[in-house]
Amino acid sequence: MSNGNSITRIVRLAFGVFMIVVYLGMAYLLAINAFDWDDTALWRTMRWAMAGVLGLYGIYRCYRQITGVDYYRTRQELERDDVDNSSHHSEIIDKLTKQ
Repeated sequence: MSNGNSITRIVRLAFGVFMIVVYLGMAYLLAINAFDWDDTALWRTMRWAMAGVLGLYGIYRCYRQITGVDYYRTRQELERDDVDNSSHHSEIIDKLTKQ
C-alpha cells in the first residue's frame, strides 16, 4: 500500500465518521424540536418525518462505514485490485532487474 492510498483512506474514514455524526445529530435535534418550529400538526409531522429519514440514513452510513463498503466498489473488488497491482509491480521489477 502506498502512502497516498493510506492517507486517502484515513481522510475517507474521518469524513465518513463526521457525516454520521452530522446526520444522527440533525435527527436528534429535529426530534427534540431544538429549532423551535411551530407545534402545529403539519410541522410536527414534517419534523418527525425528517428526523426519521436522517436517523435511518445516519444508521445506514454507519453500517457502510463499519462494514467497509466503498462508495463505488466492494471490499472484495478493492482487495482484488490490490493483489493484481502488487503482482503487476513485481513483474515490472523482474523485467528491470533482468536488463
